[in-house]
Amino acid sequence: MAEGLFDGVVGGVDEESTLAKPPGAEAFAAAVAANLANHSPEVATETAEFLREQTELLRAQRKSVEAEHKFFKEQWAPRLLGIRLRTAFQVFIALVATVIGIGVAVMIHDAVTSRSVVVEPFDAPPKLAERGLTGKVIAGGLLDELVRLQTATRTTAEKRSLSNAWTSDIKLAVPEAGISLSEVARALKARFGHDLHINGELVGTEADGLLLTVRGDGVLAKSFAGGGSDLQKLTIAAAEYVYSQSEPALWITYLSGTGRDAEAIAFGRDTYASADKADRPYLLNYWANSLTFVGGSNSEALSLYRAAIKEKPDFWVGYSNVMNALWITGDEEGAWRAGQELRKAAGGRPGRASEEMFQNADTLNWNLPAWRASLVADVDSHGGLGTASNSQWPVIADVDIRLHDTTSAQLALETTKENEHDPTIGAMMHFVKGRLAAETGDAAQAAREMEAFATAFANPDVRSNFPGYECWVAPAEEAAGHPEKADAVLKTAGTYVDCYRFRADIIDHRGDWPGAQDAYQQAVALAPDLPAAYYSWGLALARHGELAGAAARLKDANDRAGTWADPLKSWGDVLAKQGRLQEALAKYDAALKYAPQWGALKEARRAAAKRLVP
Repeated sequence: MAEGLFDGVVGGVDEESTLAKPPGAEAFAAAVAANLANHSPEVATETAEFLREQTELLRAQRKSVEAEHKFFKEQWAPRLLGIRLRTAFQVFIALVATVIGIGVAVMIHDAVTSRSVVVEPFDAPPKLAERGLTGKVIAGGLLDELVRLQTATRTTAEKRSLSNAWTSDIKLAVPEAGISLSEVARALKARFGHDLHINGELVGTEADGLLLTVRGDGVLAKSFAGGGSDLQKLTIAAAEYVYSQSEPALWITYLSGTGRDAEAIAFGRDTYASADKADRPYLLNYWANSLTFVGGSNSEALSLYRAAIKEKPDFWVGYSNVMNALWITGDEEGAWRAGQELRKAAGGRPGRASEEMFQNADTLNWNLPAWRASLVADVDSHGGLGTASNSQWPVIADVDIRLHDTTSAQLALETTKENEHDPTIGAMMHFVKGRLAAETGDAAQAAREMEAFATAFANPDVRSNFPGYECWVAPAEEAAGHPEKADAVLKTAGTYVDCYRFRADIIDHRGDWPGAQDAYQQAVALAPDLPAAYYSWGLALARHGELAGAAARLKDANDRAGTWADPLKSWGDVLAKQGRLQEALAKYDAALKYAPQWGALKEARRAAAKRLVP
């Protein structure tokens, strides 16, 4: 039946009526009625009526929907737009309030943590202002000197920020108040901060001179008098006074680092009792440094270093200086143990202490890659100077020559700048040049450079920074044919492992093998945890053909200094002599990781590899 119905629909509509009137609800109803009329007129009539009613209903519903849509557009669309705009504005206000809140929080935090020296404009009479000596000019000169002092200060101590009181004044008026953001920030810092404000005045004297007075929060007023052209001199004196009063820890560091050791010692003694607790470890430390630099009591310096650690248990530089103080006395084993204490206190390595604090330990242990890396990192992070009291670049050259990297050592020397306040620079340049000459086989030049180093080593500043280095003069003199000079050095140089092992080497080269063996044993007993004596003894045993004993001593050295290439290379040489070429290559490869530029090491490996190939 369904098939008949649809067949009838299709067949009952002629082509002309279809083209004349598009199919729709009415057309569809007419077509259905016409088709049903062929079967039952009554049904056709009722069906047509029903379809007309449904068509009218659909038309009414459509008009209702169109009317509702029109009403919505006219009445609610503007309201929704207003709601959206109001919501967006509220979100914007909330964001602005959040930003302002964060800004206020940051300003309050900055105020609470602020620890700056702020130089205010100075007072100056109109007569001086006519000469360009205005209050801002005077204050600016003082600020410049303070910045210079701070820049020249080598230390890990926290440094105050330095600024003046009139720059960076970004204006953002507070409604109906006319207050700038900088003024709000200043008010907060004045209420909650720890800033130190410096001001003063410059006046002329009756003799056409100048009188510069400075004062500040906690800084007693002090005047500096001079001639009419002495403003620069007066400014320097005033800046040093302000620096010493506002930053006692940095001031003593500056004094100690610029050769003004007597002043540093006096300042430390006079200031320690009244200083802030945070400054005391630094006062003790640099007071002790200056004592050693002038050849004072090493035991007193050691006590001061230990007191600094007691004041501040994480004062890592104090541990390093305890090592140095013990090392100066020739107690290298004690210095090594102090290095172990540093490692333990720092929670291992790497740990809480920075790597440069282990430089003394690395020197004693011949941990050359770590020593060099810490030196370079220290220099890079502290304005090319480093935090040590001596210049680091000659020390980097020293490490490079120990790594047999003559090119890098020479470059480090060429980029080193002389400094009249640092006698260690010239001394270490002679030392490294002597080692370079020895490395290339020029014994006469090596001896000349080492003699120049020995002369410079008489300076307590040099001696305290490089304990035991004088021992290296002896083998240079011996190699140059000056045995009496070598003996004189070893007689007075002290109880250092290098002196003992070089003495043993010299005895051996002079033909006293039994005496040399005794001397090597003494060198080992002097500091059994250090590697250098074992290494020299192993070399001597290898020279005498005692290969098993040589391998044992070189292993002892390697156990104590795993990153030192020299024992590994010599151990490889011994294994190669024993015909154990694969093992020799393994030692050479291990050594190359730590001294990749060592020409003799590369040649030894090539020779062993060539022997291994049939």
